[in-house]
Amino acid sequence: MTLSQIGLIGLGTMGAALASNIADNCFDIAVWNRTTSVTHDFVKNAGDLAPRITSTDTLEDLVAAIATPRAIILMVPAGQPVDDQIAALRPLLDDDDLIIDAGNALFHDTNRRAAEATGPFLGIGVSGGEEGARFGPSIMGGGARQYWDRVSHILEAISAKHKGTPCATWMGEAGAGHFVKAVHNGIEYADMQMIAEVYGVMRDGFGMSASDIGDVFARWNTGPLQSYLIEISGKVAQAYDPKSDGPLLDIIVDAAGQKGTGRWTAIEAQHLASPIPGIEAAVVARNLSSRRQERAEGEALFGGAPTSIPKDQLSIDQLEMGLIAGKILSYAQGFAMIEAASESYDWALPLPEIARVWREGCIIRSTMLDDMATALTNHPDRNLMRAPAFADQLKAHHMALRQIVAVGTLHGIAMPALASSIAYFDAMRTARGTANMIQGQRDYFGRHSFARLDGGEGWHGPWAD
Repeated sequence: MTLSQIGLIGLGTMGAALASNIADNCFDIAVWNRTTSVTHDFVKNAGDLAPRITSTDTLEDLVAAIATPRAIILMVPAGQPVDDQIAALRPLLDDDDLIIDAGNALFHDTNRRAAEATGPFLGIGVSGGEEGARFGPSIMGGGARQYWDRVSHILEAISAKHKGTPCATWMGEAGAGHFVKAVHNGIEYADMQMIAEVYGVMRDGFGMSASDIGDVFARWNTGPLQSYLIEISGKVAQAYDPKSDGPLLDIIVDAAGQKGTGRWTAIEAQHLASPIPGIEAAVVARNLSSRRQERAEGEALFGGAPTSIPKDQLSIDQLEMGLIAGKILSYAQGFAMIEAASESYDWALPLPEIARVWREGCIIRSTMLDDMATALTNHPDRNLMRAPAFADQLKAHHMALRQIVAVGTLHGIAMPALASSIAYFDAMRTARGTANMIQGQRDYFGRHSFARLDGGEGWHGPWAD
C-alpha cells in the first residue's frame, strides 16, 4: 500500500472540504472520523479524488497509513474535543510526528497545547468558510518555524493564491496563527455590521427594496469597496424566495449568530489595552440582535422611530464614502491590536504579510489589502489610518461617515459600529482629550495622583488635604 503524505481527523463540513482540497492538489491523504460511516461515505462520494484518499476505521489504522515523519491535521470542534483527540492520538505517534490543530481554537488554548506538547505541534488559522477550505483558504500558521517548514509545501499548495502568491504563511510561535485568525474574525464582525447598518439606512431611511439595495452593493463592488463581503451582500439582497414570493432577505429573522471568535477578540483587546471600538460594537450588536422580544417590547413602549430620511440630508454616494472610511478604521483597529499582541507576546507578527495572506481566500478579502500591505511595509510604526494613502481617503470621506451617523441617529436608525468608528477617528485625531477630568476625579475620590503638563508625576489636587 502506498503511504499517504498527510492525515486528517474530522470529516465535518470544513474537514471534508479541506481533505478534498489536499487530494485535489495531488497529495495522498489518509482520513478518519469518529463515525466510521462518515469516513466511508466521504471516500465513496469523492469521485476522481478517491484514489488519493485512504479511508481508515481506527486511529491505529490512520497512523499506519501515513508516511513518517507523520503530519496529522485535526478538524474537530474547538475546546475540550481538541485536547481529547490529542490525548488519544499522541501515544500512537512517533516522537517526531506532527499534530496540526486547524480548527477555530482560542489562541490561549493553543499556547497551552504548544507548551504541554510532548511532540511537534502547530496551531493554524484557516479562513474562507467551506468554499475556501475546498478551493483555497487563507492560512495563518503558528508554532515552531521548523514544524511549519515541514508542511508548508502542502499548506501553500492548498491555499488561495493572489496573483500566483500563496495566501499562507507562518505568523509566529505557539498561538500566533490562531490569534491572527481571531483578529481577522473581529474585523469580519465589524465589516459585516457596518454593511448591515448601511443596508438599514437604505431599507428604513430611504424605503428602498431589497432588490434595489442589491443593485447598490453590486455597483459598489466595482469600486473602492470591492470585496467578498460587499459582493455577497448584493447577492443576498437580490435573492428571491419562492415560498413568500418576494425577497429572501425580507423574511430572514433579524437575530445574528456567532461562534465566539469575535467575542474572543473583544476580550483580548481589553487585556492588551488596545482600543477596537468598531469591533466591540459589532459584537454588542450581535448580542442585541438576539433580544427580539425585548426589542419588540421597546418599540411598543417608546414607539417606532421616525426613520424616513429626506433625500437632501443623505445620499447613496455618501453611504459609499462613509463605508469606505468605516472599513479603513476597522482594519486600522485590527492591525493595531495585532501589533500590540506582537509586543506583548514577543511574536514579531509580520503585519505586511498578514495583509497579503488576507488578500484572497478569507472572508475579509478586499482590494484595499494590497495597499494596506504596502502601507504597513513603508510605515511599520504608524497606525494604518495615518499611512499616507489611507490618511488621504479618511480626509476625503470622514465627513460622509459623520453625516451618516448624525442623520441616522436623528432618525432613530441604530448604527453602533459606524458611530464607534467615527468616535475612534475623532479620538485618534484629538491631541488634547478629556481624560484630564477623569484623572482629576480619580485623584479626588481615590488619591490616584496625576501627571502635570508642565512636568512631573505623582501630583495631588487641593482636595487631598
